[in-house]
Amino acid sequence: MPDLSKSKFTTENKTVTSTSAGASADVVYTVPDNHSAIVRFLHLSNGTASTKKAHIQIYHNDTTSYFTVVNGLSMTANTTHNVVSGNFITLHQKDKIVAFIESSMTLDVTISVEEYFDPARA
Repeated sequence: MPDLSKSKFTTENKTVTSTSAGASADVVYTVPDNHSAIVRFLHLSNGTASTKKAHIQIYHNDTTSYFTVVNGLSMTANTTHNVVSGNFITLHQKDKIVAFIESSMTLDVTISVEEYFDPARA
């Protein structure tokens, strides 16, 4: 059971360059060993002067599988999108958030998570 009384907030940023899914996608965030994490904020920013598509996946370490969170989100030029919007995503040790893009897109992803020590994940 995670120790919910002690948490650490962290924010990561990534400029996505990968145009392929799964293991070829860019890793935005990985949950540290012996931790669980709650994604509180997941923000996409299209810095391209045209409409392009963005993709976000979760890598679930326990099953070594990728699951789609955002599938080809069409983002008009110079726009942003909040993926979580008042909800949250729960992740466990070594789970990942990955992203990939349509070619010629400039996509910046910002993620903020709350990490909890979780001895059951050892």
